[in-house]
Amino acid sequence: MPSDRSVLPQWDEKHLRAAIAAAGVTLWSWEVDTDKITMDDRAYELWGVDKSEYVTFEMLSSKILPSDLERVRAAFTATRGLVGAYEIDFRILFDEEVRWISARGKGNDEDIDYQTMFGVFLDVTGRKQAEESHELLAGEMSHRVRNLLQVASNLTQITSRSAATTQDMTRDLMNRLTALGRAHDLVRPLPGQEGKAALVGDVLTVLLQPYDDTGAFSERIRVSVPRMGIGEAAATALALVIHELATNSLKYGALSMASGTLDVSCAAKIDENVTDSVRDDQLVLVWTERGGPRVASPTTRSGFGSTMVERSMSRQLGGSIEFNWSEEGAIVTLRMSKSRLAA
Repeated sequence: MPSDRSVLPQWDEKHLRAAIAAAGVTLWSWEVDTDKITMDDRAYELWGVDKSEYVTFEMLSSKILPSDLERVRAAFTATRGLVGAYEIDFRILFDEEVRWISARGKGNDEDIDYQTMFGVFLDVTGRKQAEESHELLAGEMSHRVRNLLQVASNLTQITSRSAATTQDMTRDLMNRLTALGRAHDLVRPLPGQEGKAALVGDVLTVLLQPYDDTGAFSERIRVSVPRMGIGEAAATALALVIHELATNSLKYGALSMASGTLDVSCAAKIDENVTDSVRDDQLVLVWTERGGPRVASPTTRSGFGSTMVERSMSRQLGGSIEFNWSEEGAIVTLRMSKSRLAA
């Protein structure tokens, strides 16, 4: 004879309720003819409905997010014609909190009793949030890979325009890619109030190092900017802008001559015509070249590099770029949103 411990327990109402509660399942029934919905206590809590209220499908529908409502209405209407089990996931608003609910039952009036359908509600908020996090992570990884490929492509095109030989192009491209990689290595959490970023000054110094650390270029570049954080996304955009400006300087401007110098510093004064809120959010850097050949304003329309710079400044850094083609050397004003830089 088996011992008492080996005898399976009898599933009575108490055991069933305990199992249902442990699984987070709530119960509902829907009287098709009257539209009345009856739920257990946990379902009322899930929906944030007073138990004393006369609950209908239309009443619960008012709590469903508008973007999900039509889909849910159509799905519930379709359940009458479905064969077998169904599952409908949707969002509701509960005290300004979004919850995900999964409604499950059987279609085609299967097991219907006196025109009353039965089913369960499940709170699947945790699972949905996890799925959204995984999707965001996958999207971010895909975005980063695309960005990396685009950066490599852009730098290759930029370098090819200023290189005289294959060996020069290989050397210059490796320097630029190495500098870009070192700049991104600086993107890390900072102590204090600078935010989760590197420092703008550090990034600029590393990015410009390939143009300053060989031969006659030694110590001709000066960087003097405020202590301010820059995020990874902004670092990529700023890197492309700086590389384009430096490449143009190397080909046509101050860095093309031994006597040339480059100064990157913060503007002493911001346009008084802008509003206080915009002014407070702006970082204005001035790129000043001196000691190079005489400069004239370009006579041709913007090329690939200029278009890339303008798009990076406006779309990714929330700012603009202005060129002053003075005879003494180019002066470039970079306006950037501080909030975009920190992102």
